[in-house]
Amino acid sequence: MPGSLVAVGSVALSVEQMSLFTALLALVALAVTVGLVAVGATAGGRRRLRGLRADMMRLAFSVAAVSTAASLWFSEVGGFMPCELCWYQRVAMYPLVVVLGVATWRGDPDPRWRVLPFSVVGLLVSAYHYQLQLFPEQGSSCDVAAPCTQRWVDEFGFVSIPFMAFCGFAAVTALVLAAGAADRDANLSTREDA
Repeated sequence: MPGSLVAVGSVALSVEQMSLFTALLALVALAVTVGLVAVGATAGGRRRLRGLRADMMRLAFSVAAVSTAASLWFSEVGGFMPCELCWYQRVAMYPLVVVLGVATWRGDPDPRWRVLPFSVVGLLVSAYHYQLQLFPEQGSSCDVAAPCTQRWVDEFGFVSIPFMAFCGFAAVTALVLAAGAADRDANLSTREDA
């Protein structure tokens, strides 16, 4: 299967190309997460984020949608069999597309409590899954036919599917928290002005 081309519409895409593309997207998501944490650590940074609340919500929705599409591509088109922990990560990511899509569309003032349970649980499961791949000798309860230690993707020597999922969950979490902090800071400054 690796090396073979898969036709997606009028584009032929190999598993290696998709692996590289999604690995690069994961690294961008990780950079966004680190950047948001750094900027959001100060009151001045949060003031800068205030005007970007709607954009952060749209970006969080985009990250969830692309993560969902990529996981479906890897299993349905690429032929990768998801392990048990992959399924748990999917259970956490797929609803985020709907929750964030509706929150973004409706201009929900505070979707954090609907988003964070999914994103934080997914973040923890993907972190555990990634460390299982790094240290496979510890064993797991996953199925022998679809072991959790299987590395279907190994880009740059460290980017695997659970690492990509971790980056996606981290970006969604950081974006939603930053959007909420920007909204909270805007409300505080409005109260102080009154």
